[in-house]
Amino acid sequence: MDWLIRCSSLAGCYDIRYQYRLAMWDSIWINTHLATLREGRYGVVRRAALAAEGGRIAWVGARADLPHEPEQLAREVHDCEGRWITPGLIDCHTHLVHGGNLAHDFDLRSQGASEEEIVRSGGGILATVRDTRNASEMELIRSASARLKRLMDEGVTTVEIKSGYGLDTRNEMKLLRIARLLGESDAVTVNTTFFGAPTPPPEYEGRSDDYVQFVCDEMLPEVAAAGLADAVDADCGRATQQQARRMLQAAKALGLPVRLHADLDSDSGGAALAASLGALSADGLAYASDAGIEAMAAAGTVAVLLPGTHFFTRSQRTPPVAGLRRHRVRMALATDCNPASSPSTSILLMLNLACTLFRLTPEEALAGVTCHAAQALGPGANCGSLEAGKDADLAIWEIDDPAELAYAMGANPCVGVVKRGVPVHRAI
Repeated sequence: MDWLIRCSSLAGCYDIRYQYRLAMWDSIWINTHLATLREGRYGVVRRAALAAEGGRIAWVGARADLPHEPEQLAREVHDCEGRWITPGLIDCHTHLVHGGNLAHDFDLRSQGASEEEIVRSGGGILATVRDTRNASEMELIRSASARLKRLMDEGVTTVEIKSGYGLDTRNEMKLLRIARLLGESDAVTVNTTFFGAPTPPPEYEGRSDDYVQFVCDEMLPEVAAAGLADAVDADCGRATQQQARRMLQAAKALGLPVRLHADLDSDSGGAALAASLGALSADGLAYASDAGIEAMAAAGTVAVLLPGTHFFTRSQRTPPVAGLRRHRVRMALATDCNPASSPSTSILLMLNLACTLFRLTPEEALAGVTCHAAQALGPGANCGSLEAGKDADLAIWEIDDPAELAYAMGANPCVGVVKRGVPVHRAI
C-alpha cells in the first residue's frame, strides 16, 4: 500500500511517495528538467527523471524511457512539479576560515586612502593574520559556518577551503582542522588546501626566503603527516616564482597535489609554472600570457577565474578568455571568498559577474561552477555533472531556463539541495 506525504522540509518543493514493495533505487526525482553539465554543456533533458541509489546517481534520462512506473522503481518518489535540477554547485577557491574583516580598510580606501596609509593604520592582510591568530577555534567555526551556510543556500554542495591566515604551524593547522570539521556535515563536502606563504608574518619581516624554508622544512611535513590537506597552493605574485616553485615541489614530494595563484596582478610566469608542475589549477590569470595558456592546455591545468576579486578591486584587466577558449582550457569560477579582495559568499553573483565582466556565456559560467570546478579539485571529485556513478549532489531551481542562474543579479531561485541522494537543505 502506498501513501503520499507532502515534504514540508523543502516547502512543498516535491512530494515523497513511500513504497511498501521491493524497489530498484532509493529515490527518484520526476517531472523535472535536467541540466546535466556533461562535457561542459547544459546537456538539457526535458520532462526527465533522475534516480539515486546508495548516494550515487543510478539513472538519468527522459521519464518516458523509465522501464516501469516510478513507484515500482524507487522507495521514494519526488515530484519536482516542473522545476529544474542541476548538479550541486562547487566553489573551488575560497579562504573561508579567518578572523575579523577588513571593512575599515574598505571605508578608508573609499575615502581615498592609499594602501600604505591603510597598512600604517593597522589594516591589510597582516590585520587578518592578527585577528585569525587571536580568535578561538569556536569563534572561527561560528564565522566560517555562517559563510558556508550562505553558499549552501545558493545550491553549493562542495567547497574548497584554503588556510593562509595563520602563517605559523599551529595556526595554519588550526585553520585546516576547522575546515575539516566543516566538511563533517552531511550537507556539504569540503576540500582543504594548505596555502603556503602568501605573505611572510611579522616575525619573518624582510626574510621571505627564510620563511619559505620554514614552510618547506617544517610546516608542510607536519600538515601532510596530520592528513589535513588535500592539496597545496602558493601565490606566484606575493612569492617569487622561485619561492613558489620550491614550495610546490616540496608538496609534490610529500604526495600532495598542487594549485597556484597565478598572474593575477602581473605576468609573473605563473600559468607556465603551474603547467610545468602539473598543477590541478592556475587561479586568477588576468595577466597570463598566451604561451602560459598553451602550456596549461597541454598539462590539463584548469583555469579558475575570480570575477568577485576583479569587481571588488576595480581591476581594469580581465582574464584572456578568448585565449583560454582558443586553447580549450577548461574555465572554472569561484568566489575567492576572502576579507581583502572578495568578501563574497554568493556563487550565483559570480555567474553574473563572469558573464558581464569577462564575457562568458551563461552556459560557460554554469559549467564553471559544476563540471569544470570539479576538475579543478582533482580526479577524486566525483561530482559536477548528472551522470550515472557520480555522487547524487543536486540543486533544485525555480527557473524556466538555466541561463536565469547567471542572469538575475541578487536572485536566489534555489528551492532545495540534495546531498548524496538525501534532501538536506532548503533556501527559501
